[in-house]
Amino acid sequence: MLIATPEGGHFRIVDAFSKPVRLGLELERTGSLSKSGISRTVQALHVCAKKLSSQGVKRQRLVATEACRRALNGDHFMGRIRSETGLELEIIRPEEEARLAVVGCAPLVTHQAQQVLVIDIGGGSTELVWIDISEVDDPLKVEAMMRLKPGRENRGTLQAHGAKVVDWISVPLGVATLLQRYSDVNDDSAKFALMACYFEESLDRFAPYNDDSDSLMDGLQIIGTSGTVTTIGAVHLGLKHYDRNIVDGMVMGAPDVDKVISQFLKLGPEGRRAEPGIGRDRAQLIMSGAAILQTILRIWPARHIRVADRGLREGMLYSMMNDDGAFGEDT
Repeated sequence: MLIATPEGGHFRIVDAFSKPVRLGLELERTGSLSKSGISRTVQALHVCAKKLSSQGVKRQRLVATEACRRALNGDHFMGRIRSETGLELEIIRPEEEARLAVVGCAPLVTHQAQQVLVIDIGGGSTELVWIDISEVDDPLKVEAMMRLKPGRENRGTLQAHGAKVVDWISVPLGVATLLQRYSDVNDDSAKFALMACYFEESLDRFAPYNDDSDSLMDGLQIIGTSGTVTTIGAVHLGLKHYDRNIVDGMVMGAPDVDKVISQFLKLGPEGRRAEPGIGRDRAQLIMSGAAILQTILRIWPARHIRVADRGLREGMLYSMMNDDGAFGEDT
């Protein structure tokens, strides 16, 4: 949860809250959200409801994503949230989830970028959006990214200041659902390899370019947003206590990502749980997220990835404030 107020051409965060709830952990096996996952999520949403009330929030958007889209008991879960917390959540479509991730990460786009791949690794799904900004004037690249609205009916045709979505995909595999698929595999390294192979097979429909030439890769900027990416970034920096101000916007080389993931594998499950940079809440899910990230960086070998401690929530804030006219021509 993020509560913010517009300030110039950006926004200032007033309050924030984040809690891993592992809502989709049993979804792959049962097709439904588990009672324990629902209970953890409702408890976290009680905290959000209190903060929204105490801060006097006037305008809000509250969304649910892939786990609730797929779950047989998703609508029942929405009803329980309504009755127990008073919050009204909206289950958004995959294309809206992808659009909001792009909007949230747009401020991290560099003037040098010609192609941008935004990766959003969630609990139940992973979104990839490839945007061509090679025809966009440098000062307009961020604004162009914010105005794009990816959708399969508009693939490759929708434009904003010369930018266009070349391709996008929502893969119904995230850190929780991918982990659950291989929960019966005990060997840590084998489980990691199986998760990576299965995720790669799920990317068959995503083919933004057949051309993997050096010139295309030279102009490619990859932006990754998720707890997986920020955790790998923090461990790469050697942080014992997470600091968003240091991690958000940092750049890692692809070999740096591989080095951290190798470190995770050497630690093993018990070592990862004891590692301060990972934390007990995220230790169970970090390897499925790492398998997703490493697979993407192997298929599209950009030299660097930019870490975004931002995404869906920031995208919602930018969109709402822009709709309200908070970001005028002079801001």
